[in-house]
Amino acid sequence: MDAKKVIENLKQRFPNEPEYHQAVEEVLGTIEEEYNKHPEFDKVNLIERLCIPDRIYQFRVTWMDDKGNIQTNMGYRIQHNNAIGPYKGGIRFHKSVNLGILKFLAFEQTFKNSLTTLPMGGAKGGSDFSPRGKSSAEVMRFCQAFMLELTRHIGPDCDVPAGDIGVGGREVGYMFGAYKKYTRQFQGVLTGKGIEFGGSLIRPEATGYGTVYFLRAMLKTKGQEIKGKKVLISGAGNVAQYAAEKVLQLGGIPMTMSDSDGYIYDPEGIDRQKLDYIFEIKQVNRGRIKEYLDKYPQAKYVEGQKPWFEKADIALPCATQNELNEEAAKALVANGVIAVAEGANMPTTPGAIKVFQDAKILYSPGKASNAGGVSVSGLEMSQNSERLSWTSEEVDAKLLWIMENIHENCVKYGTEADGYVNYVKGANVAGFMKVAKAMMAQGVF
Repeated sequence: MDAKKVIENLKQRFPNEPEYHQAVEEVLGTIEEEYNKHPEFDKVNLIERLCIPDRIYQFRVTWMDDKGNIQTNMGYRIQHNNAIGPYKGGIRFHKSVNLGILKFLAFEQTFKNSLTTLPMGGAKGGSDFSPRGKSSAEVMRFCQAFMLELTRHIGPDCDVPAGDIGVGGREVGYMFGAYKKYTRQFQGVLTGKGIEFGGSLIRPEATGYGTVYFLRAMLKTKGQEIKGKKVLISGAGNVAQYAAEKVLQLGGIPMTMSDSDGYIYDPEGIDRQKLDYIFEIKQVNRGRIKEYLDKYPQAKYVEGQKPWFEKADIALPCATQNELNEEAAKALVANGVIAVAEGANMPTTPGAIKVFQDAKILYSPGKASNAGGVSVSGLEMSQNSERLSWTSEEVDAKLLWIMENIHENCVKYGTEADGYVNYVKGANVAGFMKVAKAMMAQGVF
């Protein structure tokens, strides 16, 4: 395989999709050496088949707002690869959603799901609809209209969507209700459901908890621990909130949180009481992070910026893609950060990743460290199939085991001659080889 040639070909065939090109380039650049040890892969054009999604659904979503006006949005579902299990991946509702972003997310999801040890393929979907500023009635009508089309393409043994940015428990509930009405079937077809109708305990917490479990495993390789460490966290949604919660439980000190408008920095640290207030702002009132200063005026709010220029020991980017650039990475290294674990999907730009790796600090890509969310989604699928509900302790123990297993595989495939663990290479090679072997065994389609 000539990685550069493959990437150039994809850019020509699928222009104007920079996030997708970036994701493919990042993976191919790290697996090329391992891939070329297997000439049988090239004989069946495996790499191109793996890069291009199995199928893409695009559809119009028409719904009525509270004023009686008819609104139109786009809906998408990318079914990328199902070599190792049913398509699995979130649904994102955000104004930034487009085909290129969803193709990158589905591509990443394929390898992330492979790493979890669970039988799940890769997919992603969503719409350029944003729940922000909409009433619950408007969100419900949109979800019902969205599922009217999506229902025909998903199923418990075909494609099992979950939540993502803009899609929480409320939206999943509305979509599940619509699916059930349209199909007259009560099936485990969406994950992230309410506990009352088939959801799993620990699912809202899973991505954030899993990121911190992976961080802890990385730190152990250096004889370090989270206790006493100051932690910069971006985002203020589920991932960021529960990452902060687990950091607190393990004795760390969250210093920041953010949203799309800016970030807050609390010089005294964000304790349990302060984190509860952030939960109230974001989950109950659906407000903005700057409201934190209404109760805790000692903190500062920086509008329109990310928190990466503050001083700390650890950084957890938990917001969105490409939020941490090369300049920010240099600032983090200069300020003494020893570890960066991604809670979001591809939040770090290629230039920033190189800065971290050149500095030999601990850095993990999202496909490894944020795989906790989809792992517990997979565990929810298992519970639905068994018509059982496991305890929080059971689910949390399985999540911890999965994250430590992912870490072991990253170390196995990513340890370099000087002992430095290249977690990007380790995650990509481990995830790729499982999918590639499954594709080879199943013939060419």
